[in-house]
Amino acid sequence: MSSTIKKLVSVPWLHNNIRNVKILDCSWYLPFLKRNVKDEFLSAHIPGAQFFDIDGIKDQTKADLPHMLPPPEFFGSSMDKFGISNDDHIVVYDTMGVGPACRVFWTFHAMGHSKVSVLNGGLPAWAVQKYSIEKGEPNVTPNKEKYTAHPITNLVCSYTEVVKNIGQLKASDGKQGMQIVDARPHNRFTGAAPEFRPGLSSGHMPYAFNVPFTEVTEAADPENPQVQTLKSPKDIRDTFAHAGVDLNRPIITSCGSGVTASVLYFALLNAGVSQSNLTLYDGSWTEYALNPYSEIVKDVN
Repeated sequence: MSSTIKKLVSVPWLHNNIRNVKILDCSWYLPFLKRNVKDEFLSAHIPGAQFFDIDGIKDQTKADLPHMLPPPEFFGSSMDKFGISNDDHIVVYDTMGVGPACRVFWTFHAMGHSKVSVLNGGLPAWAVQKYSIEKGEPNVTPNKEKYTAHPITNLVCSYTEVVKNIGQLKASDGKQGMQIVDARPHNRFTGAAPEFRPGLSSGHMPYAFNVPFTEVTEAADPENPQVQTLKSPKDIRDTFAHAGVDLNRPIITSCGSGVTASVLYFALLNAGVSQSNLTLYDGSWTEYALNPYSEIVKDVN
């Protein structure tokens, strides 16, 4: 296995290196879809994979916010149960193709673990290439040495920081401050459609740009449209440029609750944007819109 850690790996690469990595199934869906992702994992997963529960490995103290970044100690103890060490190369995947796995990719980055990759196309891509599938609970050997997280705080943006940044954007007519890029569907961003959470206003933050996360992936193989893979770096750059985003300026990614914002984070890294120019608003729209003092912009009457 090469010493250079690729952010995005292919199915053949994983197949050839499967004994050299630790694999996590990070599948997750919006609650209203009523999918039991743990049961789906037990029915079919890549050999050796373990299930990373995005709704479980989180900050348990914030009941209103569905899956905020877990405290470092809790993250570390969760890795101990997985048998994952600080030196392991992790490959994350999901059943969407390139989706919630990016949230776990970003989580590892935020915890100071850079040896992590996303499987392009996820489980659908693995299945299409007819590699073996496992069922049931995996065999796990817990860590003998304690996993220690080393948080990188500038990868995480708080509500207070977002509001301060909006103040800079407003004072400069968008010319100063970090750009805010929202990954939600366009109709929720404009306020034309409601949020999934009852009582939560749709709309967007002042001066925010909208790049729905689905615009950075594609069904590259017409014979297998169910396999969603990441667009090329050039196409990703073009997508953001078309939305008005300047990739030479710092960016805050946001979404509904912090999951699909991670898809934009991952796409931007693959497009060549420096990690030092990126941060993610962990509470995202749910936290922002729940605060009665937040300024909400709607583009519809």
